[in-house]
Amino acid sequence: MYSFKFHRAQSVADSLASFGQYSDARFLAGGQTLLASLKLRLAQPDGLVHLGQLAELKGIRVLAGQSISIGAMTTHAEVAGSQEIAGALGALSDMASHIGDPMVRHMGTMGGSVANNDPAADWPAALLALDATVLTSGRKVKADIFFLGMFSTALDAGELITAIEFRIPKRASYVKFRHPASRFALVGVFVADFGGDIRVAVTGAGAGVMRMTAFEEALKKQFSADALKTIAVDASELNTDMHATAEYRANLVRVIAMRAVDKASGVT
Repeated sequence: MYSFKFHRAQSVADSLASFGQYSDARFLAGGQTLLASLKLRLAQPDGLVHLGQLAELKGIRVLAGQSISIGAMTTHAEVAGSQEIAGALGALSDMASHIGDPMVRHMGTMGGSVANNDPAADWPAALLALDATVLTSGRKVKADIFFLGMFSTALDAGELITAIEFRIPKRASYVKFRHPASRFALVGVFVADFGGDIRVAVTGAGAGVMRMTAFEEALKKQFSADALKTIAVDASELNTDMHATAEYRANLVRVIAMRAVDKASGVT
């Protein structure tokens, strides 16, 4: 690693003030991506501002039965184990229970994953499908305009995610075809039905999370896997790598989406 200054923030205000003291600072949440980047010398900040002690960035609240607010420093394991989330939005706790391995789930945080915006991460698909709102240290940003591409978001330098609010749908599910080692999604599909308003988000297939509008329109007419059978997915902007070709991923998007619809419908 390169040398850097380390500051353990005592409050959100303290974290923002400390961040501004460095020329190239980073917020440190669970560290599941950042610490690995430091070890590989892919990142070389001159200051790390650790958020681990900030209770104000943790916690889960169900708001009037219509939305769920989750603090940015809430871990994947806490989401997976939350009875409140399981009761109100089971698809979200189910998704969190399949992120990485137990160490990653207990150390990694929702806010850290969203801010990092890995193109194969699970959380961005949840935000996009559930019409989420990202609350930051200075504003609110809708998920539809938050994700800008590979490892890129609408966050400004020094802007901190404090919480995320998710709309509670009538029914929803998330299914992914995961890499056997990293457990990231080769393709993951989150489907949410808000009672006529359908949202379908795909992760792992391209340079970033995306909505599948053709799937959404078909499911508005008939919420069943059969509605997606004949819809072709354009492979031209999808990833080809050592794990799968773009054409394979295009077919997988449709297959996984059909499974997600079946799961949301209670079809086994």
